[in-house]
Amino acid sequence: MIRLVLPIISCLLDAFPLSSYYINYKMMKRKMKTYLQVQGTNEEEQALIRKQFARLLDWQIEKTVLFLLEQQGHLAARLRVLGEEREAAKERMDSRQISGLVDAYRMVGLELLKLLEFVQINATGIRKILKKFDKRAAYKLTDYYVASRANHPYSQLQQVFRHVGIGAMVGAITRSLGELKDETKSLYDEPAGFHVGDPIVQSLKAAQERLTNSTTFLKFMAKAVQFDKEDEIPSVADDVIVQQYHVLSLLLNLGSTFLYMVNTYIIVPSADKYAYSLGAAPTLCGVIIGSMAVAQLGSSIYFSAWSNKSYFRPLVFSSIVLLVGNVLYALAYNFNSLTVLILGRLFCGLGSARAVNRRYISDWVPLKKRLQASAGFVSASAVGMAVGPALAGLFEINKSFFSITLNSSTLPGWVMAVSWLVYLLLLWVGFKEPLRNDDITDSSSHLVKPGNLHARNHALTHPLLDHSKNANSINHEDPGNESGSDFEKSKRPATSLVEAYKLLTMPVKVQLFIYFMLKYAMEILLSESSVVTAYYFDWSTRSVALFLALLGLTVLPVNYLVGSYLSNMFEDRQILFASELITCLGIMVCFVGPVPYTVPQYVSGVLITFVAAEVLEGVNLSLLSKVMSERLARGTYNNGLLSTEAGTLARVVADGTITLAGYLGTGLLLNVTLTPTLLIGILSLIATFYSYNSLF
Repeated sequence: MIRLVLPIISCLLDAFPLSSYYINYKMMKRKMKTYLQVQGTNEEEQALIRKQFARLLDWQIEKTVLFLLEQQGHLAARLRVLGEEREAAKERMDSRQISGLVDAYRMVGLELLKLLEFVQINATGIRKILKKFDKRAAYKLTDYYVASRANHPYSQLQQVFRHVGIGAMVGAITRSLGELKDETKSLYDEPAGFHVGDPIVQSLKAAQERLTNSTTFLKFMAKAVQFDKEDEIPSVADDVIVQQYHVLSLLLNLGSTFLYMVNTYIIVPSADKYAYSLGAAPTLCGVIIGSMAVAQLGSSIYFSAWSNKSYFRPLVFSSIVLLVGNVLYALAYNFNSLTVLILGRLFCGLGSARAVNRRYISDWVPLKKRLQASAGFVSASAVGMAVGPALAGLFEINKSFFSITLNSSTLPGWVMAVSWLVYLLLLWVGFKEPLRNDDITDSSSHLVKPGNLHARNHALTHPLLDHSKNANSINHEDPGNESGSDFEKSKRPATSLVEAYKLLTMPVKVQLFIYFMLKYAMEILLSESSVVTAYYFDWSTRSVALFLALLGLTVLPVNYLVGSYLSNMFEDRQILFASELITCLGIMVCFVGPVPYTVPQYVSGVLITFVAAEVLEGVNLSLLSKVMSERLARGTYNNGLLSTEAGTLARVVADGTITLAGYLGTGLLLNVTLTPTLLIGILSLIATFYSYNSLF
């Protein structure tokens, strides 16, 4: 009965004339071309054109919002009536009426699905027309439009992106269907993760998730992976991913992330003493630590390209190279060779497979699990950052076996070499190579079956998308004079770093610069910590290791605080600006002044800077994922690679700064390295201030 009723209802819904309430995208494009043909030659004329076009867009948004509110009222009224009928039917125990009410609720759910798609298409149209104006005009419209309307009390702009009433109706439908199917249960008495297994409810939740910018803890952390596709509509290809999903392979992929971060920070507490034992200045620790980042600048590119074809082979190669690099790092002591030491760290950088780790999560973890996997990536990195220095604090022995010295300087290399050997064996036995991307199309053709629930759910919203193909709607092919080849060109991934750089807009460049700043500040404080604390406070390797481990442990609780609370109270750009300001204040606290330098001053300054930078990183990547071009969401030169390259370059420059500053003497090291750090922080504040209105 239900299978017969739902298609009939879907056809009836298509009869409603929604087309006149869409953003008239084609008309807006014609008007834009008319305005741009007579572009103003001075600022007054340009401002007039901006205001005229903005008024036109205001009217288009207003008619859409008013229709949305009108439809919400109709649906809310129907749900109220159905609620009264539901209670009456339950009192009479009328099973036939209850069955009819289930169908009625599903009909309302179908109409709500249609309304959700209506909102999503119009929101896309607004973003696209603003971007198109900015691209074709000699002056910008987006900054002016958003700045003047984003927070204005009478603006309708934010109403398109906020859906308070829709969430309430989704909850009412979900609860009612759950109770009608099993009158002995209440949705509120079930566990928090309980879901009503009705196709309509599942489709509503999926559509709402795509439409709403969630600020939960996991969603916030997942931004660090830079592959969070909020607007992605489930496709048949996702069924292939579900079939290929392998839990052990995902865990091994996260294990690579964890071990690499341990490998990066395990040498920080002892690098200065290792350099001194080989006859070099302690401040050469900057070169020792930074050489790994230098090699990573190149390895990130070839690993990202390699991940287009395979995941298993680059992970195996990475493990072997890291094993060799750590052996060389450990043997440098017995060879009494600084060259072998740096060569070992270069090998470790060449084995950086973080690009592969990111791509595996993006490509071969199902949509429903991708959020948790992305958060796992961030957690593995954070825990590895804390475990590395903590392990270094345990290496207090000084013995020799078969002419090989084991001490606090060499043990980090030997321990990591053994760890990568064990990991390599586990990888060889447990990792399952998924199908290659070019096999998805062939395989997915066999998965479309009439009984496929996923396909049925998508079909429920498909009629609205067909409706949007008329002259007054916004479809994904960008109607107008643009050819299909232009559309394909606008969607293809970048093929080089130069092409990727050309795709960067000013907001993206500002966000990448902020990412550079925070990584630079963190690397300066972490890499020189052993030298600074030994000079001023006479700290041992174990004391430095404990301090760095405690710093690393702040990552997860800080992200939880921001993702679960602050993001719900403030806009991302507000948190961004405040975090930059606090980072600069923390740097200022770390400076050595005329009074004696104390442990509380140093610890508090580093803690403020580190925590603020961690908050800044999460919010920065969150904003970066929103303002980045669609062409940079996939391919070799993707947004994840760009952010990785920016952060790695910052580490290289920071470690080089420490080494150069060391020639001026250890007593001047802290102030000399913190001066450019503070200047870069101030520049990032200025850049954020001038691009603030475009960060949305």
